[in-house]
Formats: sequence, C-alpha cells, structure tokens
Amino acid sequence: MSTITHRKIGDFVAEDFRTAAVFNKYGIDFCCRGNRTLEEVCAKNKIETTVLIDDLTLVLNTKSENAIDYKSWPLDLLVDYIEKTHHRYVEEKAPIIKQFLNKLCKVHGEKHPELFEINELFIASAGELAQHMKKEELVLFPFIRKMVKAELTNSSIEAPGFGTVKNPITMMMQEHDNEGVRFRKIAEITNNYTPPADACNTYRVTFAMLKEFEQDLHKHIHLENNILFPAGEKLESKFC
Repeated sequence: MSTITHRKIGDFVAEDFRTAAVFNKYGIDFCCRGNRTLEEVCAKNKIETTVLIDDLTLVLNTKSENAIDYKSWPLDLLVDYIEKTHHRYVEEKAPIIKQFLNKLCKVHGEKHPELFEINELFIASAGELAQHMKKEELVLFPFIRKMVKAELTNSSIEAPGFGTVKNPITMMMQEHDNEGVRFRKIAEITNNYTPPADACNTYRVTFAMLKEFEQDLHKHIHLENNILFPAGEKLESKFC
C-alpha cells in the first residue's frame, strides 16, 4: 500500500492513459500537476486513499486492446504525434471557438455577462498556446529529434544554444501550468461546461467544444510533462 501511495499520479497515466478517467472523476489534475503523489492528492482533495486505489486497480486490471503505450514510442515518433495531433487540433479549433464565443457575447452577453470573462480567458489561452507551440516546434522538438538520431547513429551532438534541454522544458512546463490555471477558471465559470437553461444551440455547441478543447489539452500536456520531457532529459544525459 505504501509503495502505491507514493507513486506520482502522472506515472499512472503515463503507463495507462485509461487511469486519466479515474483522476478526472475525482477532479485531480494529472497533466499540469502530475508530479504529486497519490497520497498528496488524496489528502488535498479529501479522498479515501483506498477508494481511489480500488478504482485505479479496477481499470489497470481490465484488459484493453485499444490502450496505447505512448511510453514505448521512440521520442521522435512521439514528437511527431504531438505536433500532428494536438498542435494541429489547437490550430484548427481555436479560431472556431473564438468566433462562437464572440457571437455569444454579442447575443447573450447582456443576460450572461460571464461570457465576456470566458471569452477573454480563451483568447488569452489561444494566443499563448500559439506562441508556446511554435517554441516547441522550432526549438525543443528539433533538438529532441537530433538526440534520437545521434543515439541511433552512435554520434555526438553539439551543445544547444539553450544550454541543456532542462531549460526549455522548465519554460514549457510553466506555460503548461498557466494554461491549466486558465482552463480551471473557465470550467469553474461555466459550471463545468454546463449550458444555462435558456441556452441556444450555438451556446450548447460552444460549451461542448470548450470541454473537448480542455480534454485534448489535458492529454497534450500529459504526453509532454509525464512522458516526453522526462525521457528527453534522460536521453540528453547519455551525451554528457
């Protein structure tokens, strides 16, 4: 029991993403704050440790042919997947959500003034994410690909301009935290993305898209914080 309670929640999700649903059920942030232990989150959220462990054990003991073991992927493949799946998702969905939120503010803003704060938070998030993803695509990810290639060819690599991979990773994780805070605020204001009784179809669709956007962001951040970044640091240590 003591061994499992001292495991980090991010490690559970890194080994089996199905456990993310269990942590979501209890309102536990497994992506931005995945470095906390099971014991810590239970104490913080006032959850019976045995109850959470039972739920996790049930998931882990249930075989799934569709479970993807991202930890087993080569890092260059994981980087490609993050770019083509999650970065592209943000690029495609953010403009649509912004358009819908602007429309809701114009039509329903007088009766639902909270829409203006939601809109402001999402605009800030979309802008920050766009810059964040470019830094990953132009700086961090290319270096990870270089390290993978160097390891495969048993060759050396030049020291990057940023010193060590830990430096951009630290920056990326801080920016992940910032987005986690923003979306927790959006979820709070929207009552966990529950449309009001007088919501029109556009209102309902927008809230559904916001919820999906947050879910995708959680997986996106999880893949980086809990799998890619630790593995990147470990790989760099081989060249030191």
